[in-house]
Amino acid sequence: MKFFPKNVKFLSTQRFLDGGKSIGNFENFNLALHVNDKRESVIKNRLILESYYDLPSEPVWINQTHSSICVNASTIKTIVDADASFTCDSGIVCGVLTADCLPVFVSKKDGSMVGVAHVGWRGLISGVIENLIKSFESDGDNLVVHLGPAISMNSFEVGEEVKSQYLSKNENFERSFSFHDNKHYLDLYDAAKIILEGFKIFSISGGDRCTYKEENHFFSYRRDGDDSGRMAHLIWIK
Repeated sequence: MKFFPKNVKFLSTQRFLDGGKSIGNFENFNLALHVNDKRESVIKNRLILESYYDLPSEPVWINQTHSSICVNASTIKTIVDADASFTCDSGIVCGVLTADCLPVFVSKKDGSMVGVAHVGWRGLISGVIENLIKSFESDGDNLVVHLGPAISMNSFEVGEEVKSQYLSKNENFERSFSFHDNKHYLDLYDAAKIILEGFKIFSISGGDRCTYKEENHFFSYRRDGDDSGRMAHLIWIK
C-alpha cells in the first residue's frame, strides 16, 4: 500500500484459500472459533494462515465485543476482551476477525508502531477508533490508515435510532447516511474517515469493497447470518 512504510505488513484474508476446509457455508477459510464451524477445521485454517502468509508468529487474537477497548498486543498472555490492539515490537501480529464490520489498520509513518481495530456501528460510536489512535501518542500527520473490506452503504440498512446515536456524537455524521425507500443506510467507511479527519489523519487508503455484495470473496453476517464465517485482518512490523 502506497502510504505504508516498507517494514510494515498487513493483510485481509478472503473467504477461499486452497488447503483450508470447513463445513457448509463456512467453506473454506473461516478463521473464527466462536461460530458454528468445526473446531478442528478452524485450527487447521489458522495453521494454514500462518504458513501461507509466512507470519512471524501466531496472531494475537482478542475476544471482540463491539467495545471501545484497545490493548497492547505485546503484553497479552491470554485472550482478553477488546476490539483493537497495537504493538511497537517487531514480530508481534495484531489481529481482528470480521464479517461485515470494518477493519481499520494504522501505522506510524516511520514503521515503529502498528495497530488494528474491529469497527462495527456500535464500536464506532463508542470510540474504538479514537482509543486506537490515541494509543499512538502521535500527531495525525505522522500516521497512515488503511480501511479493509467491510459492508458498503447500499447494503447496510440501519434504524432511525442508530442515526440518532451517531448525530448525538457528532453532527458531521449526517454525511455518512443516505435515505431512500423509507430506510436509512450507513456508510461505515465515511464515518470512520470523519473520526480520522478529526485527528488530522488524511493519509487514508481502502474503503472501496463490499463484504455483502462480493459473495465470492468475503463472508458477510448480514447476508449469511449465523452461518457466516469470519475473515482475519492482520498487521505487524517486520
